[in-house]
Amino acid sequence: MESTPGHTPLIHGLPDEIALICLARVPRRFHNVLRCVSKRWRELLCSEEWHICRKRNNLDESWIYVICGETGIKCYVLAPDPSSRSLRVMHIIEPPCSGRQGVTIEALDKRLFFLGGCGWLNDATDEVYCYDASSNRWSTAALMPTPRCYFVSASLNEKLYITGGLGLTDKSPNSWDIYDWATDSWCAHKNPMLTPDIVKFVALDEELVTIHQAAWNRMYFAGIYDPLDRTWRGTENEIARCFSSPTVVVDGTLYMLEQKLGTTLMMWQKDTKEWVMLGRLSDKVTRPPCQLVAIGRKIYVIGRGLSVVTVDMDTAARVDGFLVTTSTGPLVEQDLSPDRSRVITI
Repeated sequence: MESTPGHTPLIHGLPDEIALICLARVPRRFHNVLRCVSKRWRELLCSEEWHICRKRNNLDESWIYVICGETGIKCYVLAPDPSSRSLRVMHIIEPPCSGRQGVTIEALDKRLFFLGGCGWLNDATDEVYCYDASSNRWSTAALMPTPRCYFVSASLNEKLYITGGLGLTDKSPNSWDIYDWATDSWCAHKNPMLTPDIVKFVALDEELVTIHQAAWNRMYFAGIYDPLDRTWRGTENEIARCFSSPTVVVDGTLYMLEQKLGTTLMMWQKDTKEWVMLGRLSDKVTRPPCQLVAIGRKIYVIGRGLSVVTVDMDTAARVDGFLVTTSTGPLVEQDLSPDRSRVITI
């Protein structure tokens, strides 16, 4: 930050470099207040320089965005609370597409994208809304090449990948769309896979694990999509057990939460190509159906009413098959079921 004639300093009497370090130490929960001080401060908090400074000094904070859509889409913003070793609700966001069904949500960098969807009387849409967490503002992104609702999506390497869903035309039954937020543009091409019956994406090891349901026998199998050369190859079908379970990746390791017969946290063993049980969780505290999300080495199991079970992967112990965890009762009065959860770090 170099001074120029007519330059207004961030803090009077301090070089901007020092002022930036001072402001970057303000906790994220007060950033809305900082944005109201002046136009210069508001621009600073939206800049890449601000994010680089906070990250370089280990000041960046991760918040969880939980989507509930039972009575219209609402996004509950949760932040770690050191006093309770759990989460607390910071505020609630209502997107412009709150009245739709079948909307898919993904996060890229400091942005949250709400894609597609449909209504009771309206067909699938190609609209995309973007929420910038650093500026607390909404905007519209480039339209999807194909209108969709209830479709599969994933984020990987600053790009969004979507396929399948309802609302597709005869000309695009197997279309595969990729969004690049740096250019705010979509690239549409034919599905490169041998089968279009994709029911889930998992971003793992810089590739996309694709989970498929065969049309001829309704069985599930898996493949791997390489985004660099846009090719697909088969892989071990055992990983497809996560087809209907919430999953999360922590330090390159894939975890899933099985909720069929109780609640069990499983881990994917890359060397043996199998799922192993880490431990069971009590349904009374998890309150399924649940979503999984991770901040650092902690996995948060978010259930109905935004109840939270925290599993610290560095200290988790197992007693009689059950994982030792910390838990917090419902954070909201409504008995809402979480549809999706994403993390944005600022």
